[in-house]
Amino acid sequence: MPRTTDHIMPVRHLTTLELEAGLATVRQSPRDEGVLELVVARPREGERQVLEDGELSLRDGLVGDSWRSRSSGRTSDGLPHPDMQLNVMNARMVALLAGTKSRWPLAGDQLFVDLDLSAENVPPGTRLAIGTAVIELTDQPHTGCGKFVERFGVDAMKLVNSELGRRLQLRGVHAKVVQPGRIRVGDLTTKLYSQEKHEGRRGRVGT
Repeated sequence: MPRTTDHIMPVRHLTTLELEAGLATVRQSPRDEGVLELVVARPREGERQVLEDGELSLRDGLVGDSWRSRSSGRTSDGLPHPDMQLNVMNARMVALLAGTKSRWPLAGDQLFVDLDLSAENVPPGTRLAIGTAVIELTDQPHTGCGKFVERFGVDAMKLVNSELGRRLQLRGVHAKVVQPGRIRVGDLTTKLYSQEKHEGRRGRVGT
């Protein structure tokens, strides 16, 4: 399980025109069933651990990740936000930004999936089955930070936070674990349903 830091090697960031040209591939992502392309834990600040397989836990999110020890500015007590256990990003989008797969972990997300993560396709409440686990997408916005600019460029930050970028959720989405289980790179990632549209099915995983 390789462990790396977020040391930034000099790299040319893509321009807005180059990024917009690459969106055609991103928008062709599967809508209902894709593949888990990468799993990354963040054991400590600035550190990344690429995993071939992992465990998703109701208590910890991705076991081995530091979510439970990270304070949040979105909670009144500063404790970790329960709706931000996991960060999920479209694999085609991070491939466009990063250039090489070795730079994907710099995004800071834990799960990278080849799936259409647009707000239209996976609104808050949508559940995704990955391996034997199930996660639920939440309504917490994922907008990026200064480190994102440092790693992928100002134009990338502007794009993911543009009207189109927010609609396509190019920066990714937040999620929480609703059914613990094991996940592995290569697992199918299957869209189940939106809680908002199926209020009577809260006790079920999906169909």
